[in-house]
Amino acid sequence: MGKKVSLLSYLYLIGMALVAIGFCCPMFNGLFGSSANGFDFIKNAKDGGFVAIGAILIIAGAIAGIAACFVPQLKGLKLIFAICVLAGAVVLVIGFMTSGGIYKAIGKQLLKRATIGFYLIVVGIVAAIVGALKK
Repeated sequence: MGKKVSLLSYLYLIGMALVAIGFCCPMFNGLFGSSANGFDFIKNAKDGGFVAIGAILIIAGAIAGIAACFVPQLKGLKLIFAICVLAGAVVLVIGFMTSGGIYKAIGKQLLKRATIGFYLIVVGIVAAIVGALKK
């Protein structure tokens, strides 16, 4: 018979996939109905500020985490990739709070302006960390 696989073994992959999908979806509503996804944060950052660094950490950690599910040599690094995504999210929020202009306006009303991409990333981070810790 085949090996019995639990849902927890797929929880890490599902979490990282949610982070990657959330990164591509609009994360925050700006003023006048505009919205921005993670790639917009990277593109609009001047001189690689906190916002760009946080966005790059999120997408790089998610892609590396998804690759770790399929490459046996990277299995031991799953928790590190999940922590990379978490650190990117923290850096992104700090960037919103400290940067000027439109980022500061989003930072003051972070949860009020959050959209589906932000919530997908939060749920994905929690699922990936739980999946990485449960073996």
